[in-house]
Amino acid sequence: MTRTTNARLAGVTFLLYMASGMASMGLRGQANVTAMLTLLMSFSALVLGVALFAITRGVDADLALLALLCRVVEGIPGHETSAIYFAVGSTIFSWLLLRGRIVPVTLAWLGVFASVLLAVILPLQRVGVLEATGWSSSAAWIMWLPMLVFELLLALWLLTKGVQEPTAR
Repeated sequence: MTRTTNARLAGVTFLLYMASGMASMGLRGQANVTAMLTLLMSFSALVLGVALFAITRGVDADLALLALLCRVVEGIPGHETSAIYFAVGSTIFSWLLLRGRIVPVTLAWLGVFASVLLAVILPLQRVGVLEATGWSSSAAWIMWLPMLVFELLLALWLLTKGVQEPTAR
């Protein structure tokens, strides 16, 4: 596929991923619906990983592969640490977008910030250093809001502007 096609695929998949995730949180009591939304989210994580790999592999193929593998683990339904793999994969992909100047620098830095924030906080919650909070708490929104803003802006950018060729380093 072309870089433009991969950018558009990533943009659509980001939106699908976010919509299915939010819908699944809102419909928790309906097991059949949430099971289908979870499957859609898992598949979206895999497609997104492949599309972002294709976009960023020219910057650093090894790091792009590692980020893709994080997205693969994230895509395993019911995996207890999928959010941590999401955060690490997102950190790497955001760094590659920044390093290659593939998207605007400010947008890429927002992705690095939001991803690193999650990559630090989620393992601390997992081991009990920080209290795990539900979606109704303001701490959870503060933790996840930068990522939501980044992914939404990145999705819209990828759909409307596409990506630049990575700059040589």
